[in-house]
Amino acid sequence: MTRDEVLDIFRRSGAILEGHFILSSGLRSPVFLQKAKVFMYPDRTEALCKALAGAIRAAGIGPIDLIVSPAMGGIIPGYETARHLGVPAIWVEREDGAFALRRGFEIAPGTRVIVVEDIVSTGLSSRECIEAIKGLGADVVGCACLIDRSAGKADVGVPLIALAQYEVPAYPADQVPPEMAAIPAIKPGSRGLR
Repeated sequence: MTRDEVLDIFRRSGAILEGHFILSSGLRSPVFLQKAKVFMYPDRTEALCKALAGAIRAAGIGPIDLIVSPAMGGIIPGYETARHLGVPAIWVEREDGAFALRRGFEIAPGTRVIVVEDIVSTGLSSRECIEAIKGLGADVVGCACLIDRSAGKADVGVPLIALAQYEVPAYPADQVPPEMAAIPAIKPGSRGLR
């Protein structure tokens, strides 16, 4: 699946929003990718995640035992990508501000894990998820996402496999361009600011 095909699915789903958005990282952006609008459509989600599973296989990172995703946004693509890879999928959730396994999930030491995300912007959630999993003794061999908003600039600490790169500007709150500052800022994501 090409970058344009990925972005076309987001466009057809009404998932590329324009305005003044506060991202999970706290940065401000004129574009927000509302992946929940894509995940409303099982066929579109399946097509994206099947292609992501293919990209993971093509990356040559070897066998994968488990997919782990950060809640909330990574659960659906993690599950669907795992289905196409034929491996189980679990997720981490925030507990007292840090990612942790809950719901009886366990990871045996040495388990080869791929973290699957929805959208990567700065890589903060991915890094936090990866560190939590490594702390349990897992071998995190990579991270995969549907869209990398940083266009390859985000460092998640392991190889990052993106189905599409889509560079979108992001600014600290005190450096927002005047035309964007004139628009009220909204926070459509699921994670609260720190």
